[in-house]
Amino acid sequence: MKLRTGTRVSVIGSLIFVLISSLLSFAGDKKDKVKPEAVQTVDSGSFGIFVKGQRVATESFHIQQQSGNSIIKSQLKEAGGTDPAQKSYLEITGAGELLRYEWTQSSGGSLTVFPENDFLKEKITASATAKPAEQAFLLPSKSPILDNNFFVHREVLAWRYLASACKTEGGSLKCPQDAAEFGTLVPQDRISVPVRMELVGKEKINIRGSQRDLLHLKLTGDSSEWGLWLDDQDHYKLIRVAIPADDTEVVRD
Repeated sequence: MKLRTGTRVSVIGSLIFVLISSLLSFAGDKKDKVKPEAVQTVDSGSFGIFVKGQRVATESFHIQQQSGNSIIKSQLKEAGGTDPAQKSYLEITGAGELLRYEWTQSSGGSLTVFPENDFLKEKITASATAKPAEQAFLLPSKSPILDNNFFVHREVLAWRYLASACKTEGGSLKCPQDAAEFGTLVPQDRISVPVRMELVGKEKINIRGSQRDLLHLKLTGDSSEWGLWLDDQDHYKLIRVAIPADDTEVVRD
């Protein structure tokens, strides 16, 4: 299964700072520590992926922090499947710089993205027996990774947007009218994609039969538009994604 992809650091408030400081804040002093820091879970759960109302896959994910770095793990199971069809591993520094991204699929294909000489390089293996191919991208190491099929990457990008472009005034979230732009890398397509994100506002959304007040963000690319809804009362977790052009909806389980 392949879904079409679409998508700056002031602190919004103490809640976001505590939640995603290692994802979004600039690196502070890096003193040697005798013992490694304990692993802290920032978010974990699963997303149901629906196409034309039918559940086609489930994404399970974990976002953790350790020693100033953030690790985002995710796996995708197709409906009715018992084993993950795809897995991903993303590790970034507290300054948002990529350390490593890995993607594998059950059929044997895999890829790795890593920084090299201040830019990014991707190594692709089509099968277990194929010779790896390499491709370089003139993108800085802080460029967000947006995998085609892992929606948790959109949650991380939304947090980055909120912490970098927005601020709180009088208890209310204020974001610029102009959309924030990000140069992203879509590893499976081997392309860099400029995306824009902007705040739409608070909306009442029906989630599994219950009305919820959620924060609506719009994520657009050159030929796509996604809607993202986050719960600003619960650590700005991503609750729903809508991709109208693909008749696709993603809902947190």
